Amino acid sequence: MQWMTDPSRRRPGLSLPSGTDLRVLALAAHADDIEIGAAGLLLELAAARPGLELLWVVLSADEERAAEARSSAERLVGDSTKLQIEMSTFRDRYFPHQPELKEHFDELGKRISPDLVIAPRLEDRHQDHPVVAELAWQTFRNTLVLEYEIPKFEGDLGQPNLYVPLASSIAERKIEHLLGAFPSQSHRHWYSDETFRAVLALRGIESNAASGYAEAFTARKMMLDLGDT
Repeated sequence: MQWMTDPSRRRPGLSLPSGTDLRVLALAAHADDIEIGAAGLLLELAAARPGLELLWVVLSADEERAAEARSSAERLVGDSTKLQIEMSTFRDRYFPHQPELKEHFDELGKRISPDLVIAPRLEDRHQDHPVVAELAWQTFRNTLVLEYEIPKFEGDLGQPNLYVPLASSIAERKIEHLLGAFPSQSHRHWYSDETFRAVLALRGIESNAASGYAEAFTARKMMLDLGDT
């Protein structure tokens, strides 16, 4: 019964489809949401899965923010992925009152079939974020959806149930990238090395990450595939 003492078998895990190019849809209400919530995951995926296909969707961005978002995505993962970026101009802070967003997601769902969707949390208290989360669930019902977290004044960090341990180099790259990619946000007192490092360290403690750093997500519905039975 050697397996009972094998430490490598003691970590619960989730495997994504292998053997084909992985298709990922990353959804954001605002220009920096994806990077704050999931830059580490995307960097780890890009390193582990050559040929990663990534559709990067930002739903609200004026000219300045759109330029930041596009440059950020390209600098973060552009060289190692098949990256496609889509920007929209839905009105910031008014997502609950824009039925055009539903139509936008209907069209998105008709033309893409991702293996993984990354979206905000349903419980996120920014008025735009839960709308994106709800539409993601409505549109991609048969796809694994991972909901990322964004620290903010409202104090809505929850109790995630899926962790992605990050190599120290990936954690440092994420923090450095966030601080350099979005100069329009530099005036915000919380937009700092301390904030981003603290969240990564907290989730690193909770997941016993070897590096001490991790990102955390909410995964509400998963299928356990036992293979042919």
